[in-house]
Formats: sequence, C-alpha cells, structure tokens
Amino acid sequence: MNRPDSFQRLRRLGAAALLAALAACGGKAPSGEPAAPAAAAPARLSLIPAPASMQPGAGVFALAADTPLQGEGEAALTVARQFATLLAQGRDLALEPTAASGDAKGAIVFRLDPARAAAGREAYLLEVTGDGVSVSAGDAAGLFYGAMTLLQLATLDDAGQVALPAVRIEDAPRFGWRGFMLDPARHFWDVDQVKQVIDMMALHKLNTLHWHLTDDQGWRVEIRQYPKLTEVGACRIPSGDGGIEPATGQPRRYCGFYTQDQVRDVVAYAGERHITVVPEVNVPGHATAAIAAYPELGSTDRRLVPSSEWGVFPNLVNAEEETYRFLENVIAELIPLFPGTYFHIGGDEAVKDQWEASARVQQRMREVGATTEMEMQSHLVARLEKFLAGHGKRLIGWDEILEGPLPAEATVMSWRGIEGGLKAARAGHDVVMSPSSDLYLDYLQTSSAHEPPGRPATITLKQVYDFEPVPAELEEANRGHILGLQANLWTEHTRTFERLQHHMFPRLAAVAETGWSPEARKDYADFLQRLPAQLRRWQRWNIGYALTPFQVDAVAEDDRTAGTVRVTLSNPLGYEIRYTTDGEDPGAGSPLYSAPVDVSLPAKLRAAAFFEGRPLAPARGFDWDAASLLSRSDEQLAACPEGGALLLRLEDDGPADGERAIFNTDIFYPCWQWNGAELDGIAAVKVRAGRIPYYFQLAHDEPARRFEPARSAHGELDVFAGGCKGQRVASVPLPAAPGADGFLELEAELPPDLSGRQDLCLRFTGDSRPQMWVLDRVSLQPR
Repeated sequence: MNRPDSFQRLRRLGAAALLAALAACGGKAPSGEPAAPAAAAPARLSLIPAPASMQPGAGVFALAADTPLQGEGEAALTVARQFATLLAQGRDLALEPTAASGDAKGAIVFRLDPARAAAGREAYLLEVTGDGVSVSAGDAAGLFYGAMTLLQLATLDDAGQVALPAVRIEDAPRFGWRGFMLDPARHFWDVDQVKQVIDMMALHKLNTLHWHLTDDQGWRVEIRQYPKLTEVGACRIPSGDGGIEPATGQPRRYCGFYTQDQVRDVVAYAGERHITVVPEVNVPGHATAAIAAYPELGSTDRRLVPSSEWGVFPNLVNAEEETYRFLENVIAELIPLFPGTYFHIGGDEAVKDQWEASARVQQRMREVGATTEMEMQSHLVARLEKFLAGHGKRLIGWDEILEGPLPAEATVMSWRGIEGGLKAARAGHDVVMSPSSDLYLDYLQTSSAHEPPGRPATITLKQVYDFEPVPAELEEANRGHILGLQANLWTEHTRTFERLQHHMFPRLAAVAETGWSPEARKDYADFLQRLPAQLRRWQRWNIGYALTPFQVDAVAEDDRTAGTVRVTLSNPLGYEIRYTTDGEDPGAGSPLYSAPVDVSLPAKLRAAAFFEGRPLAPARGFDWDAASLLSRSDEQLAACPEGGALLLRLEDDGPADGERAIFNTDIFYPCWQWNGAELDGIAAVKVRAGRIPYYFQLAHDEPARRFEPARSAHGELDVFAGGCKGQRVASVPLPAAPGADGFLELEAELPPDLSGRQDLCLRFTGDSRPQMWVLDRVSLQPR
C-alpha cells in the first residue's frame, strides 16, 4: 500500500525548460524585488476548475507552521495528510496532521458529514473565515476534492506568509466521468511515470484513467496463462537507426510491460486519489502484438511481429471459439485487478479485409448467423459483454461498436466526432464524449516551430475549452446518457515523458473545467485570467506544462531592397506582448505590441507575453540579417495545396538516444511551398534534406497517398515557380542515400530571367516507401 504522501514524486518531474520558466515567472515583483507579503485577500480567486458556487467573504485566515491541521476520523485524517504533503511542496509550509481535538478555532478541519451525502459523493463544502477553515463532505472523495480546492487557495500568490482568503465554496461536479487516456502501448511509461500522471489528474479533480494496455506495437500487461503475450508481444524493433544498438550494430529492442503486482500497485495508488482505472484490451483490431505472440489467434498465414509502424493495420483476431475463450481468459485474469465498473474492449479501426478473404471466417459467420463482417464483430462484442456482465462489469468500446447490433448495456466512447455519441444516446446507451476533433491531446496545440512531434492539424486550448459534451441537438430525455468527457493522448510520436506533459498541459486543465464546472460558469476569457496563477502552481509542483502557448511567435516580411523587415508578433492565447529591440529581455515597462514593427537590418527583437506585469514564459529572441532572410526552415514553409493534407510533425529515426531532428511533412504528398519568395537576383535554390523510414500503415486510405513518378533511378528534387501547377524551373537528381549524418544538400540553378515574388514549390519525386525524403531547410542563393 502506498503512503498518501507519495505525491512527493511530483518533485522529480522538472525539466530545463520548466526551470527557465520558473526563473522568469516566479517569486519576483516586476521590478525584480521580492514580492511583499499578502495583507488581504487577492482580488481574483483563480481556481481551476471553477467551483459551482463561490461566495467571497471579508478578511483572511493566515497559515503558519503551528496552524492546527485536523481530521475527524481516519478517512478525514488521510485527506488532511494528503493536503499537508502538497502544501509543503507548494509553499514550503509543513503542517502536522492530527486527529480532531474538538477545538476547531484557529484550525483547518476536515470532516465527513453524513448530512452532506445527498449532495453526491464528490461534493464538498469549504468555508474559510478569519477564525479557521472547515472542509466537509458526505464521502472521502468529496473531502479530497475540497482539499484540492483549499490547496489552490493556499497557492494564489507568492507571498512569504500564506493567507487564505475568506470564502464559502459549495461545489460538486457536472459530470461523473472526467477522464484521461494514457497510451503505453506505443511508448511505454513505467509505474513511477503512471503515478505521476495520476497525481496530475488528481490535482485537477479528474477521476477516470483509461489505460490503453494493448495495441499493434505492444502488449503491456502480464497474463500468466499466456506468457508469450509479454515475452513476444511486449517488445518491438523501432524503425531505422532507432532500432540499432550504436555500440554493436545489432537490433535494439524496445520493451516494457506491467506485472500484475504493478497493476495492483497503480490501481491502489489511483484509488487513494479517487481515480478509477479503466483497462483496455483492444479487439478485434489493433491486435498485431497479440497475434505475433500466438499466431493461432490471427486471420492471416503471414508471420507477424509487434509493429514498429504507426497507423491502421489489417491484422484482426479470428472468430474461432478458441479465440473467444482466449479473450475471456485474458479478461478473467484482469478483472480482479481493476475494481471499477467498466472494462474497455476497443473495437475501433478493425479493417475487415482479412475476414473478407478468409474462407474459415466466412464459414464461421454462417455458423453464427452473421451476414456481414461488422455483424461478426458485433457477435464478438456481445459475447464479451455477456462475459463481463457475468463478472459484474460493464463493457465500453469505441464508437465503431455501434455499426452492428449492440447489447443494450454497452457503453459507447465517441471518438469519430460526436455523431456516434448522439446515435448511442438516442438508442439508450450511455456515452463518454471523446472526439478526436477536440479532445485528442497528441495533436499540436500551437503553430509554433517549438512544438514537439505530433499528429496532424492543431487543437488549441480554446478549442478544447469550448467543447460541449452534451450536444445542443440532443433531446432532453436522452441527455442523461452523457456520462462525461475524456481527453486521449496517443503516443506514437511522444517518445519522452517531458513531451507527454507538454501535450497534456495546459489543455488538460480545460478538460477538467468542462468536466467539473457548471455549464453556466464556463467562460474562456475568465479561464485565461485564472490560468497564470495555475502556471505558478504547476511550477511549484514541477509539472512540465507546454511553454509554447505562453510564448511569442514572430513572422517577418522582408524588403531586401530597403534593408528592412516588418515584424508581426502574436501570442497563441492572446495575452499582451511586450518587446525590446536592444537585445535586453522585455519587462513590464517595455513597449506594448499593438501593430507590426518595422526594423532595419541587422535587427534583434526580444518579446514575451505578459499578464499583470509578469512574463508568462521566458522571452524569445529573433534575429534577422540579409542572409537569414534568404532561408526558411520546414516549419516556415506551407504544405502544397495540391497535396493529400496529412501533415505530420515527425521525428528523425536517430540517434538511438537523445534529441533528434524534427520535420514537418505531408506523408500523402512530399511537397513544400515558400509562398511569396522574393526571387530578384536569386541564382539558385539550396535544399538541406533528410531521410527517414516511411513507417505508416494507411489501410483503405492508402489510395489517397500521392507521389510524382521518378524520371531517374532515385527520383528528383523538382522546383516550380508560381506554385506546383506553375513552371518547373529546376530539377536535381537524388542520390541513392543521404550522407553519413542522414542529410544531404542539393543546389538547383534557377533561370536567369526568374524574378519578383512567386510561390516557390519544392517536391520530391518517386515512391516514398520504404524511405522518405523530408525537407529540413531551403535557402535562396544570390547571384
């Protein structure tokens, strides 16, 4: 059993970027002098998520090292200890929890109150006066959430003295399912990291961890009856240089799984923080790792291995009775490990090609009366639903399970938009809303060149915050079927824990507010006003949130003839921007950005986003000279409009450890465009390109992938003026391979009469499989 003070593991989350942010943002007034102790309650109670009801009072309750901290009963005392641990971490103030003595004056008291049970198990009442603090609830869960709110009140400012503002908060969540999905199948997270995720969820009143334990790339949980699931299925060889041991040149395996004892440990740890863990074993698709371990489960004669590629795979388990029993045996081993109500069986992206081609599956369909392959999948879902119900569990699956007959008791997780959720609720099924369009946190959150690798498109903080789980068009009678919402973070491109945190925050805080706060209390502008205080809490708790939403981006429009640039600054969240042109970091008194700035070359500009006189992140510096204006990185180029529009931000395949180059590329169409390139006096285009494995399975989307036929042995780099439908003005043959560092430089001469501003299109020809060229930088070479 883990001690409640295991929140201390949050101390080990720090990263260099976060420490830089802390230096920029924490503990100082704008002048650089230490902040004065608070003498009165802050003007704004910056709580996230926003409480259901909050009535500020007059005055404050000052905390000191000798402030009594009491719990009435063992459950309340446990919560008091959890609060004390986090308070010590956040404010270096150590209080000693004790059993209640009866004298509550001048004390912080946690108590279970049976009279409050009617408000719900997660509801609580928090009262702060000048004489003391009381947190009461009908259940330990509500008491814990009251403690999390009290913790935020104690970390509102940077004062040396901690003063709690007088307030009465009566609070309860809007939704019962406030979830986050963690994917260790693609990139594995060890037990300590999973517990860190649980801690972060608990601080934001999230209550459901969906643990995606199996997929094509790995089987991550011990099943004692079937040891090969982890002996074989828990290891893969990464693509390219990442799968080669540098010292020996031998294959380098990527492995990881949780023993059943580790699962019990994680589930107990989550339970102490009132988080239910929902396991997922995905069938009939996303099953490559399982079939690699036990080929008799598959629907193909081809020998499989756990995949090092990403995407949608054709490999399905078969429909034999022995396979059904295998799945039931696996689930039977897992059920005792997870005391929660739900068990997730996946059901998504099960491409039916192998079933259609299998005479045995077709015969099996006839045996069970399935007229389509989707009905065959529904037969499997119904079998598992009955098995789970017999063990006191409820089946939940991705919204594809709606495409065939579905047992009435099944719950649907709607990920392909909200349409599946609407259909399921109208059919009487409970629903968790989790649309990829709004709640997939592995999508990029800004257009910054400093974003880590991620999936296509951008899901901003505002987009996450604005998502409404109960669609307006859903009839009132069916709205009760919406259990809540869940953010998902798939980890194909998330190789490090620092990147995982970057993708999670600040967007997971927006998910938490939607899940907890009344719809009428939601206000994005107000959320942004409360968010800076939360940043300072995250710094104290060593949560490595993304800096990119709080930094400044710059776009420079050059006038090479005049020797000037016009600089447009922006902050993704719309906070005020202050800047300097003398090389110094901006402060609260620096010029406020309001319109594009004209500067002469060479130019230096530093800019930061501010809130109430504080920088929200370290300042960014931007330098321009005549040479830099002739060069663009891949992040500064546009995707060609004629392409397939599957833009990804991809990481290089090597080195095996450490930082790797990152490329923006459209895997459907290897083409980039420099819009409005100034070509006067330009003799040639120089391109630095890299080469990475093409590691994608596209299933039925494969025909959408395009490439121009190669005209020579290894293809060409083609350059077009006037866009990709314009004139081809240069072409350079590609070599068989890049240099030893994985890169090459190509120079393409341009016609002497080419001039003016034109859209310059750069495109690689030839099939992009099994290796694809990616553009790193393009430079214009003067005559």
